[in-house]
Order: sequence, then structure tokens, then C-alpha cells
Amino acid sequence: MSFYEIKEFLHPGLRDVNALMDQALRSDVPLLDSTNASLREHKGKMMRPMLTLLTAGAVGSANEDTCRYAAAVELLHNATLLHDDVVDKAGERRGLPTVYNILGGGPAVLMGDYWLVKSLKLIMGSREGWARVLDLFAGTLGHLTEGELLQMEKASKADTTEDDYLRIIYGKTASLFETAALSGAISAKADEAVIQALGAFGRNIGTAFQIKDDIMDYATSQEALGKPVGIDLLEQKITQPLLCALEEASPDEALRIRGIVAGLSDNPASAEEVKSFVQHHHGVEKAVEVMEKYLKNAVSCLDVLEESEEKSYLSELASFVGQRNL
Repeated sequence: MSFYEIKEFLHPGLRDVNALMDQALRSDVPLLDSTNASLREHKGKMMRPMLTLLTAGAVGSANEDTCRYAAAVELLHNATLLHDDVVDKAGERRGLPTVYNILGGGPAVLMGDYWLVKSLKLIMGSREGWARVLDLFAGTLGHLTEGELLQMEKASKADTTEDDYLRIIYGKTASLFETAALSGAISAKADEAVIQALGAFGRNIGTAFQIKDDIMDYATSQEALGKPVGIDLLEQKITQPLLCALEEASPDEALRIRGIVAGLSDNPASAEEVKSFVQHHHGVEKAVEVMEKYLKNAVSCLDVLEESEEKSYLSELASFVGQRNL
């Protein structure tokens, strides 16, 4: 079973989600409308709204509220990307020039704000449960900001610990996956124990998703299949592969490597020494083991569900997270 088979299964729901997003983003300001249309032409994988649709279907059936929450999840995700591109001064995303690159930082921030507001309005237009879901989205935004700022603070010191890293990736990535899964279950009026189990499923695959991203940063360009590699390391981010390698090193060697990472802004060529250190201590292989632990935990969360196509597709979605190359 492939990722695209899952998308085909969800086609009716995703069609409605995309229609809601297009309607929500429509504007009579030509620059805003044309930029939104361009962004919408180059959609991502839509994993988060797929998660919302699947969790709803696994406990009952997707409905209008489900589609609203799924659309809101994707709008929020893209709003954060627009803002991230400004913070990172990113020239490309998904192989195309960013709004930041074309229009500058100010318009990119305003675009992100617009997508965020439209996300919240979609939630408030739902029939039931919107207050709880709105609270989830607000919490996710708070976690995201904290995660990004904590990562910036730790990058300048190169003193990131395992606990720091998990908090960072929960805020940056896993929290939104968790909210996507919770929203779907809430929209279908699942029992509270089931809602919490599906939230844990989303949190675990979101954590694995980010670890996989961080693993790919240490891959060769061929292995990453077009994904820019080494960017996180050059930005002095200590992620799972390096953390795993540091655990295997002596205290003196670990301190030396952290010192090199702290100085990468002045001496980027030293990144090759860090990569060699990670390779020597099998950091990538050990990071894969950590990722697989989270995926196994995610699948075990599905034990509360009765057998259904949606349940099997949720399990397959977890498998895709571990196997993806982009």
C-alpha cells in the first residue's frame, strides 16, 4: 500500500478540504489573491489534513466539521512555513522561490498572518466542539513559538540535551500532528479515551516525522533525493543523529564536538568534521532506531480502535513517515 493509495481513498474528503481552503483564502486584493493562488497550486503532501480525516473515519465518519478542522490544520501549517521562511531567510521551498524571496519579509509575514486568521475562522464556523479545537490550535501556536525560540537559544550555545531536543520537536512539529489527530476524533464525537489515544498517535508520528527530517540532514544529496542537506547542522542545530553520536563519545570528545558546532557560524567548513564524527559513532543508524520506537508506539495507540480501512490506513501512514525520502 502506498501513500498515494491512502490519498486516493481520502479523495472525496480532501476535495472538500481543498475547496474550503480555496474559499477561505479568496480575496479582492489582487496581490494577495494571486499569491495565494500560486501557493495553492503547489500543495504539499497534505499529511496533516489526511490524519484528521482518517481519525474521524476510524471512530465514526468524517463530516463538515472534520473537513473544516482538516482545512484549518493545513492553513495553520502553511502559515508557519511562510513565517519560517522569513526567520530562516529561505530562498526556496518545495523547489520553488518562497514568498520571502519574491516579495520580501514584510509581505511574507502578512501572508502568514492571513492564512492563520483564515484557519481560525474555519474552526469557529464549525457546528460543535469548536471551542475545544480552537484551544488546541492556540496551544499548538504557543508550543511552536516556544520550540523555535528554544532551538535558537540552544543553537547559539550548542548545549542541546535530549530533553531540549524533544521539547523543540514537539513544539515545531509533533504538536500540530497531535492537534490534527485530536481534531478529527473530536469532530466524530469519539469517547474521551479514544480521543486521547489518537492524540498520542499523532504526537508519536509527528515526533518520528521530525526525527526523519533530521536524519535526512545527514544524508548524501543522492540519498535525500533532492532535499537540501546539512542546512540544520550549519545553523548549529543539534538533532537526533548528533545526540546519538554524542552519547557514544567520551566526555572530552563530546565537549570538543559541541565546541565545533558552536563555532560553525564562523567556520562552516568544520561541519565535515561533525558529520564524520556522527558517521564514526553510527549516529544516523541509532537515530533511525529512536524514530522506529516512536512509530511503534504510534501504531500501538491504535489498539483502542475497531478494525476498519481507516485504522489500517493510519498504520500505513506511520509506515510512510519512516520510509519517506522527502
